[in-house]
Amino acid sequence: MPQIPILKTLADLRLWRNQQESPLHFVPTMGGLHRGHSQLITNGKKLDSINSSKVLVSIFVNPLQFGANEDFNSYPRDLESDYKKSEEAGASAVWAPSIEEIFPGGADTHFQLKVPQQLQQYLCGANRPGHFDGVASVMVQLLKLVRPQVLILGEKDWQQLVILRHLINDLGLPIRIHGVATVRDQDGMAYSSRNCYLSHSERSQAINLPHELQKASQKAQARQIINTTKIQKKLEKSGLKVEYLETVDPELLQPVRADQNLCLLAAAVRCGKTRLIDHTFLMNRKPIVAIDGPAGAGKSTVTKAFAEKMNLTYLDTGAMYRAVTWLIQQKNIDPSKHSKVKETLKDLRLDLKPSSSGVQRIIINSQDVTEIIRSPEVTSFVSTVAAQAPVRETLTNLQKDFGKQGGLVAEGRDIGTAVFPHADLKIFLTASIKERARRRVIDLKEKNFKIPNISELENQIMTRDNLDSTREISPLVKAEDAIELITDGMDIDEVINNLIDMFRVKVPTEVWPYS
Repeated sequence: MPQIPILKTLADLRLWRNQQESPLHFVPTMGGLHRGHSQLITNGKKLDSINSSKVLVSIFVNPLQFGANEDFNSYPRDLESDYKKSEEAGASAVWAPSIEEIFPGGADTHFQLKVPQQLQQYLCGANRPGHFDGVASVMVQLLKLVRPQVLILGEKDWQQLVILRHLINDLGLPIRIHGVATVRDQDGMAYSSRNCYLSHSERSQAINLPHELQKASQKAQARQIINTTKIQKKLEKSGLKVEYLETVDPELLQPVRADQNLCLLAAAVRCGKTRLIDHTFLMNRKPIVAIDGPAGAGKSTVTKAFAEKMNLTYLDTGAMYRAVTWLIQQKNIDPSKHSKVKETLKDLRLDLKPSSSGVQRIIINSQDVTEIIRSPEVTSFVSTVAAQAPVRETLTNLQKDFGKQGGLVAEGRDIGTAVFPHADLKIFLTASIKERARRRVIDLKEKNFKIPNISELENQIMTRDNLDSTREISPLVKAEDAIELITDGMDIDEVINNLIDMFRVKVPTEVWPYS
């Protein structure tokens, strides 16, 4: 018997829940646990760096998400095996309630939710009417009872993951969603509770699905055209009955745009009597994140930390403009004299290089200017220089060259509008003037620069905001598709967690894992 608590009733759950002082991470399952579920539990433990959080696993076969003639009665159930696997993976407790515990009086006596049509008109939603309504309805019940800080979900059930993200956001629930990449067996098959239905010969047929999807992913990376009709014919030739094979936007679950870098290719097939789902993501280049916002909002600090966390290259475009400002100041050039500015920038050599200390070094014309470009003298002049057309043209082209292969986080002015208009994620990071002035004082102290009084700093920030937002060339504006993040009252870790959550909505873990 397992040593961890096995909770059967709501009274058991409440008693155990009230005893927990640590953050609670929740892994909801329908049982039939396999390596995929074990990975969810393991990830739930890893989310907490000091290993103090608790991971609760629920085992509940939800009747609301099974349609007529589906396998509710025969769905794999082996509680003893599930308890053991949960404990081995690191679960703190298992909650295995009856239907009566979740839906007293029967499921039909309780309110049930309706998922927006645009989230279920394609993929499984189109072929299993009412399925995701049942998923959403039971999840509200489970979350209300468990009250977790983090909900751990597998990316294998991608449409379900997207729908639950929308559900939690729309209801304003204070719950983070953490997605875990699809776990596959050695032959490429995605782990699923229904795999146990397959005979040996059917398993040999079924592996054609992940193999064909993988081939499509490789073609996308090589920027080749994906022909879904040919893929479907190959699957059917191998003996699989294709229910659907569709390409959609991963976030909206709607048809993809022509210029889209990342899309979801998903399929459902019948292998014998068993229904299997799988997917892959088609990506033409590595992801790009564009972070813009007013000066002093903390962009550089959090962007560097976020880039490191996600194993992305940090492109500090603000430092590039500061470096050019410093160069123009050194040469005593009037930035409004465009012919002289052009001549100065004609042979510009500007490099951003990592260092052993983790600080990105800024090298301009072979000179390291990493520290000096943060001086008040450069800060007060950078908006004027950055507004000049020759400067913006030169640096925008250089930044676009940096981003051709993707795999970077770019921070700076107009990065999501002029430089990377097709970035996978655009963030407009901002904070109040009072908060930005407070942070500027801290920054100046650390660099041993003279500190003006706080009202003077606030006036400087207001003046710079006005210059940046009203200048004729590339004014500070929020891109239409950018997400605004106001960071007042948030520490660095909170901001980074918000950025990670936003990134994962756009870019799944299986496409771009953590570093």
